[in-house]
Amino acid sequence: MRIYNTMSRKKEDFLQLAENAVSMYVCGPTVYDLMHIGNARPMAVFDTVRRYFIYKGYNVNYVQNFTDVDDKIINRANELGVTAESVAEANIKEAVADTRGLNCLEPTTAPRVTREMDGIIEMIRTLIDKGHAYAINGSVYYSTRSFERYGRLSGKDINDLNAGARVEINDEKHDAMDFVLWKPYKPGEPKWDSPWGPGRPGWHIECSVMAKKYLGDTFDIHAGGEDLIFPHHENEIAQSEAANGKTFARYWTHVGYININNEKMSKSLGNFFTLREVAEAFSYEAVRFFILSAHYRSPINFDGELLKAAKRGLERLKNSAGLIKYAAENGSETALGGEDAVDREIAEFVRRFEESMDDDFNTANAISAIFDLVTYANTQVSKPISKASAASILNTLTKLCGVLGVELIKETQADTSEIEDLIAKRQEARKSKDFQTADAIRKSLADMGVLLEDRPDGVRWSFK
Repeated sequence: MRIYNTMSRKKEDFLQLAENAVSMYVCGPTVYDLMHIGNARPMAVFDTVRRYFIYKGYNVNYVQNFTDVDDKIINRANELGVTAESVAEANIKEAVADTRGLNCLEPTTAPRVTREMDGIIEMIRTLIDKGHAYAINGSVYYSTRSFERYGRLSGKDINDLNAGARVEINDEKHDAMDFVLWKPYKPGEPKWDSPWGPGRPGWHIECSVMAKKYLGDTFDIHAGGEDLIFPHHENEIAQSEAANGKTFARYWTHVGYININNEKMSKSLGNFFTLREVAEAFSYEAVRFFILSAHYRSPINFDGELLKAAKRGLERLKNSAGLIKYAAENGSETALGGEDAVDREIAEFVRRFEESMDDDFNTANAISAIFDLVTYANTQVSKPISKASAASILNTLTKLCGVLGVELIKETQADTSEIEDLIAKRQEARKSKDFQTADAIRKSLADMGVLLEDRPDGVRWSFK
């Protein structure tokens, strides 16, 4: 398996720290509002990476945090006349609902900044003791030039960086490039006691502390959006390696931007969409499938037509799964010959899928292999096939789609006998040329999540 490492700017062989185990830290959302569509990409991508490691037999320790104290949260609380804690709590619940909608596995640990203050204060104290940070007027700053390797991840030269767009200009700092570790308390803001006075942490220190606590001084993969490379991840490296004296993360992976109709998403441009809005229009699973249809490092253009195409692709997969399921339940009990050839073909599709995923998690090519498997499967089940061969195809298709977080056949609360009875009544109505009744029954079945296919050998049905 080879992974593109942002640190080295090339693909590298993946060599995990512990046998049969992978440790991952994924930067989660700042919970001041509903997640936007850009937040969905790292959620879906890195959940798929995790699922593929599980598919390959690894135990995965997957940590994804919530930033629940931040300027944006405080500002939103002031706008609404409520506490920052209530804003964060409400939006964490909504974020969890959205990630479940995307069919993401629950993190092994989902730490919150506000619950990690002891560790944050301890790391800041360590940085001060080691000469990498200094306290002044209730604030604590990281001395960026004290860390010789600063800029390795982003490729930036500290001497070329000027105070400006992403660096807060502050006269009390020793250097314009120094960044805040602890902010002094201001009225109306949440606060915690510290050796430097009451206040709250800066943004960057939180992830260094949570990664160390739940994954150790060094772990396998640190992941997030491309926008986090500088300054957030660069600053995490500086803090963690200065405090711990060890390599922080061995591989750095970053997803590309999502553009809206070929323009960068921005509230000022009026093209800002929440994940909830898009999911209500197209479904969460269509959003996830759309995201995985491109390689994660490439920018991806988001528009309605592409979402519709993703939805059609999912329907094709599900329809095929329904046909294969029917064959697995109703095919020949005995071998018909050719089973070995079917097994060889299935193995080749699996090989192509794994080859794609082993090449820096190329989900676009992996999906192509799945659709080729579907084409092959549809051909096989259109003719007599043994139950065993159909079941083998269905199990393989289900397993590969499961890596992508795609559920092909969902159970329904509808009683199967009720479905069969309605299909029989529909058939009687069609024989009697009572097409109005037949159409009404078909609509009722569709409302129950049942798809029908009228074939020469009878009616086949499957769940949407």
